[in-house]
Amino acid sequence: MSYQFMTKAQLPTAYGMFDIHVFENEHGQEHVMLTVGLPTADSTRVPLVRIHSECLTGDAFASLKCDCGPQLQATMRMIQADGCGAILYLRQEGRGIGLTNKIRAYALQDQGHDTLEANLLLGLPADARTYDMCRPMLAHVGVDKVRLITNNPDKIAYLNSLGIQVVERVPLVVGINPLNENYLKTKQAKMGHLIFQKV
Repeated sequence: MSYQFMTKAQLPTAYGMFDIHVFENEHGQEHVMLTVGLPTADSTRVPLVRIHSECLTGDAFASLKCDCGPQLQATMRMIQADGCGAILYLRQEGRGIGLTNKIRAYALQDQGHDTLEANLLLGLPADARTYDMCRPMLAHVGVDKVRLITNNPDKIAYLNSLGIQVVERVPLVVGINPLNENYLKTKQAKMGHLIFQKV
């Protein structure tokens, strides 16, 4: 699948000024990258990068069922503080199953199933996300090495397979509350995420 850079502008936010870049694939699906200090004249500086998959309920509606909104907000603060980094905001809602199926999975979670069981009961994969678009997005700002903000080791392996060197994993444990603790424990126990352990 090919990805094309479309346009760029400045985006003032509550966390500081970002450059916002829009990319589009051949199916018209748009992905966004927020950057600070990229490209950099200092070729030895490795930027902080987060791959953040779209979560309408968490990012826009402040849902307490997940930690997505707090993760996005914390990352924006971290990258501004560092002065060199990027957020790749990928349009793959609900781990790639789409908004409608995500809400169907929520309904099954309301009946007592965990997030993984809910997806499987719907005949859907546990995680349908892909990250192939990360390479052209990062290449656009001259990045081939990253300090990756993630709790998900699969993202590290995926980026390495794309030829993007992950020189450091930067943990991000925020937004834990009584309503999402079981969700996060499921991510750790069944999907290998690094959340409830000493770093």
